[in-house]
Amino acid sequence: MQFDKIIAQEQVKRRLRELVQNNRLSHALLFLGKEGSGALPLAIAFAQYILCEKANPAVKSENAVSLFGGEEPESALLYNEDSCGVCASCIKVNQLIHPDLHFSYPTLKKDTRHDKVVSTDFISEWREFIQQFPYNNVADWINFLKENSKSKIENPINKQGNITVFECDDISHKLSLKSFESPYKILIMWMPEFLGASGNKLLKLIEEPPPDTLFIFVAEDESAILPTILSRTQLIKIPSLSNANVEKALIKNYSVQPEIATQIAVISEGNFREALLLLQTPEEDLLLKVREWLNVTVKNSVNAQIKWIDEISRTGREKQKQFLKYFIHLVEQAIRVQYLNEEDLGSIPEGERDFGLRLNKMCSIEAQEAIVKELDNAIYYIERNAHAKMLFHSLTIRFLHIIKDNSLILVH
Repeated sequence: MQFDKIIAQEQVKRRLRELVQNNRLSHALLFLGKEGSGALPLAIAFAQYILCEKANPAVKSENAVSLFGGEEPESALLYNEDSCGVCASCIKVNQLIHPDLHFSYPTLKKDTRHDKVVSTDFISEWREFIQQFPYNNVADWINFLKENSKSKIENPINKQGNITVFECDDISHKLSLKSFESPYKILIMWMPEFLGASGNKLLKLIEEPPPDTLFIFVAEDESAILPTILSRTQLIKIPSLSNANVEKALIKNYSVQPEIATQIAVISEGNFREALLLLQTPEEDLLLKVREWLNVTVKNSVNAQIKWIDEISRTGREKQKQFLKYFIHLVEQAIRVQYLNEEDLGSIPEGERDFGLRLNKMCSIEAQEAIVKELDNAIYYIERNAHAKMLFHSLTIRFLHIIKDNSLILVH
């Protein structure tokens, strides 16, 4: 996996290259990023960059140069912007089979007779999972493991996954061995949040690792990591993707129509995993759905309102939240339409621009702000299992008052 294949994150890529180029790389890094930000594929791409034979000729040299400080001779690394992707090392890393690149991740205990569970037991499943779903989360991995494991894990003891004390012993053993092909050994531990108190067994190894050994911890929740491990790592923050990043990636990599890509990007809020999940659902025009809602609301057609509310109520909480988030985006676009000049209006998709012009004729800025507030409240209530029919019926009545009666302060 090359940097070029990672969605956005250009500042982080540049920082990682500079750490290597300036011999400022710590023995232990913590890649901290929210779900769907691409922290794991970025860690793999960084490992490939270090192990690449062309980006780093020292990989094939007997007098390899240390990556972790010290003076650098003139014949040191020829720093490229990315790994080459074609040398033997890059090919092996891309297939997750490089003998000097090790992985650790949450696993499932099969039964009471198999206590000594380690990540290597599931390496085939791990390779398949990462090749297919590099942006997915730990819940997806556990479900994948249950459904696809060759060991037939039907009723695992630890259903949420765990990184065991036996895994810590296995890591110590792996890293104590001499490297096979590269002068560097790299361990990527995904989700160290699942590392219990047994993780303290790794402290000495992290603090005083064998020569040219690199730990990369990839996490989502800093507060759930053992403080003793956290204090020994160099933090690399991975920001969430912007809507523009998600939209561009969907159009370029998945041939999604620009209008649909815009909708998905808005709903996913920088979470590329969420964006890919939305791609798998049957395609529906959210803009058309919003138009229908406002039409039946303004016309005050009771039968049409009941029919629309019944339909939205059957879609499930996640889809309802996605729909409301997109509605908020449309209102924000309507406000932008009022202040953009003719040239800049081209940056707004045609359908959203037309919606904005129509909404601006119907209600004022203050009314639009009131609509956004009601939509925000509705998302909050849905997350707390509000009754869908009652919620959307209430919203319909509120919108009617906001738009037709210009009533901005509503009794809750």
